[in-house]
Amino acid sequence: MRKYIFLTFEGFTFQPNSESVDPDIENLQVIGFAKGKDPKKAFKELVKENNYLLETDFNEVFSYELAKGFEENKKYHYFKKGSTPFKKVR
Repeated sequence: MRKYIFLTFEGFTFQPNSESVDPDIENLQVIGFAKGKDPKKAFKELVKENNYLLETDFNEVFSYELAKGFEENKKYHYFKKGSTPFKKVR
């Protein structure tokens, strides 16, 4: 099975500590992750596992196949010197 990330250009995000009522950042929204033989089957699995997505206003979603071992190859990048990765919350 291959793993895919599903994204959309629809929607908005605010930067941390923003007090503005208008979105600050144009970006992509992560809709979710799913496994499948191909992107179409993975999308069906995504919807099956997260049927609430059908009740959202998101419509156009696209996917990328994630490389094997992508989780182990995670790299952090920072805008501010001396920053450290967020700790996992369990």
